[in-house]
Amino acid sequence: MTLQVYKLILVGGSSVGKSSVLLKFSENKFSHNVETTVGAAFTNKTVEVDNHEIRLQIWDTAGQERYHALTLMYFRGAQGAIVIYDITDQNSFEMAKEWIREIRERSPQRTKIVLLGNKIDREERAIPTETGRKLANEKNLLFFESSAKTGEGINKVFYELAKAIRHDLDENTSLSESETESESFELTKKTKKNVEGSGCC
Repeated sequence: MTLQVYKLILVGGSSVGKSSVLLKFSENKFSHNVETTVGAAFTNKTVEVDNHEIRLQIWDTAGQERYHALTLMYFRGAQGAIVIYDITDQNSFEMAKEWIREIRERSPQRTKIVLLGNKIDREERAIPTETGRKLANEKNLLFFESSAKTGEGINKVFYELAKAIRHDLDENTSLSESETESESFELTKKTKKNVEGSGCC
């Protein structure tokens, strides 16, 4: 069976923990000294979803405003996006709303989006869980909270996103096949009718 490849992008403001989230997921490591992403960083990881192996091609994009135009280039062809905000930073939550809008405008219509509140290991919370969940419900997004430091919630984010993408692709493939069969049936009926109705000259 062919290995499926899903392109995912991580977006969000600077210092919300995008690189730390990816490092925890890909290598199960955490560092207080993660370097600021310049442009974008790339990681592959293969996971098993519903007994199928799927390679996640994950792009960690820069959060600084000066790299904004470059970040938008990575939206192309993305099947999934994780929009990350820092639960201790109100401004990062407002920026997340803008990233959601950007993704909806510039990415394929069926791009699955996760809204992720990061840094739940910290006590100084500014964004209640219900506030994040409400935004996700309004925008029809998946919603999770996580800690890149402890690892809480990290794996679930990527596995659930991969599962949502797979199910969406399966549904659209089935729909496409159904439409093709219907078109073929209608064409056959019309052809048969024309043949039966034709007479010799």
